[in-house]
Amino acid sequence: MPAESYTQPMNSAPLTVRDAVYDLMRRFGMTYVFGNPGSTELPMFRGFPKDFHYLLGLQEAVAVGTADGYAQATRNASLVNLHSAAGVGNAMGNIFTAFKNRTPMVIIAGQQARSILPFDPFLASAQATELPKPYVKWSIEPARAADVPMAFARAYYTAMMPPRGPVLISVPADDWDRPAELVAARIVSRELRPEPRVIELIARALNESRNPAFVVGAGIDRDVAWDEMVRLAESQNAPVWAAPMSGRCGFPENHLLFAGFLPPMREKIVALLEGHDLVLAVGAPAFTYHVEGSGSHIPPNATLCQLTDDSTTAAWTPTGIAAVGSIRLSLLDLLAHTVETRRSKPAPRQPASRADESAPMSAAFVLQTLQEVRDSESILVEEAPSARTAMQSYMPITRSEGFYTMDSGGLGWAMPAAVGIALAKPGEKVVALIGDGSSMYSIQALWSAAQWKLPITFIVLNNRGYAALKDFAPVFGFGKDDPVQGTEISNIDFVKLAQAQGCQGVRVADASTLKEALSLALKADVPTLVEVEIA
Repeated sequence: MPAESYTQPMNSAPLTVRDAVYDLMRRFGMTYVFGNPGSTELPMFRGFPKDFHYLLGLQEAVAVGTADGYAQATRNASLVNLHSAAGVGNAMGNIFTAFKNRTPMVIIAGQQARSILPFDPFLASAQATELPKPYVKWSIEPARAADVPMAFARAYYTAMMPPRGPVLISVPADDWDRPAELVAARIVSRELRPEPRVIELIARALNESRNPAFVVGAGIDRDVAWDEMVRLAESQNAPVWAAPMSGRCGFPENHLLFAGFLPPMREKIVALLEGHDLVLAVGAPAFTYHVEGSGSHIPPNATLCQLTDDSTTAAWTPTGIAAVGSIRLSLLDLLAHTVETRRSKPAPRQPASRADESAPMSAAFVLQTLQEVRDSESILVEEAPSARTAMQSYMPITRSEGFYTMDSGGLGWAMPAAVGIALAKPGEKVVALIGDGSSMYSIQALWSAAQWKLPITFIVLNNRGYAALKDFAPVFGFGKDDPVQGTEISNIDFVKLAQAQGCQGVRVADASTLKEALSLALKADVPTLVEVEIA
């Protein structure tokens, strides 16, 4: 965090709200502003500091998605600027995703001038603090202009406290020129240690277990606890499952102890964990469900234990023991209280069968080929729901911070998030794997990638529809041949969309040309989109 603060020149005008907020932004390392401006925001940016950067998104969802990826990759809160009620409304899908992703983010939303708020003016946000709820940790429209800097400081600390998440400040347009005082930046703890008694109970259960299983989630990678999770699994010779719908990878997927991916269905989770007498969920809810189910949440005669940084998650977990606190500190404490096991190693996970060429290509064949040509250290950002099973089979994630997707299930996040991650990690290769339907929610992110000259490889899997919905339809009683309304997409030229926004683009329809096209795109030093036609 930069140490420099604002120094007022001698004989200068009094400090303003703008000066005090800029000072805090610099101290908090928030010199990038992600936004899409409107009239009520303009006063904030008069005299914009030369060491700051405004990163324009061509739609508010793009700005928030980019800020989400940037914040996750830098592990610091990002700053988003949105336009009053209309801009916040446009951005709500990705604000919801940021909340589910536990992404620290400070959103400054514009508001009409205080002097005309009683007259219901054009572009005013009538209930500015209520609009983003419940998907912000805190929201405020300060009672006085002079309170804005203090509100900004509180917003930053709140966003960064676990569980992290977005916050919103509504600032009337005429506040920025009002007098204010500087607010001192403080050191505030960001890690909470779990209760020792509860850790000891979980350690005892693990030491006495005959056949434990671990379920890992996004909280491990968010809390820099990857190495500690590997140490615990190896000390216990326990199989490790990925939690349902997890937005980050919590364990190397090529490890001999990695067992696979749990589906978001209660009965299937219980079946896969059958025979285990202890289930320890780490950095993940126990469990995330997508469809209605029935029966027990865990196998008969099994005990559920949980390490989570979210007290709300601990409160709704239906059974077992929950330790609330930093995932990394929880694992360190658990390692100190557990003994190395004499259990035999579980049987290794069987590799997926080779995918064959076909016309049109299968998603499995495309992702198998991508895995063969990409650098294993490259960062994968994914939003291709119908291809996720194939990705999990053919593209193992083997490093911390090697994978990002959305915890929310809301589309329109990954394409701008890839831009934010690439911006935060210069020199690292970012590969964005996007479905054709998903891409259209925030296709404007290609313009941002081109403007900032980020060498991202965007791979659009074009199956001409919302295939995930078709796959899911039988769960809700659709027959094999029943039409699913609103799922067909056709006649979109993704290559031209990319070129129109300043990116390179190439289309691949023949399996024989796939490997070369992917190799060239991965080597390109400019943003490049590869549209792949699949079955």
